[in-house]
Amino acid sequence: MKKTKEKSQKMLAYSKNVLSKMSFDVLLFRKELSKAYQNLLEDEIEELMNWANDQFGPQYVLKPVLIKN
Repeated sequence: MKKTKEKSQKMLAYSKNVLSKMSFDVLLFRKELSKAYQNLLEDEIEELMNWANDQFGPQYVLKPVLIKN
């Protein structure tokens, strides 16, 4: 479990970095957000969604992104 949590924390930091760079294009941002969602644990997903909403606004975070395969 620790390795999974550690890996997920690293992915969260990486995702925030990538999303910051993609914020110029809402569609590209959503695509990257969707990718990030697939690789994070539930608590990191919530943290990432809150971060994205706080940083960029609700137009960047839509509920359809939350569909996990």
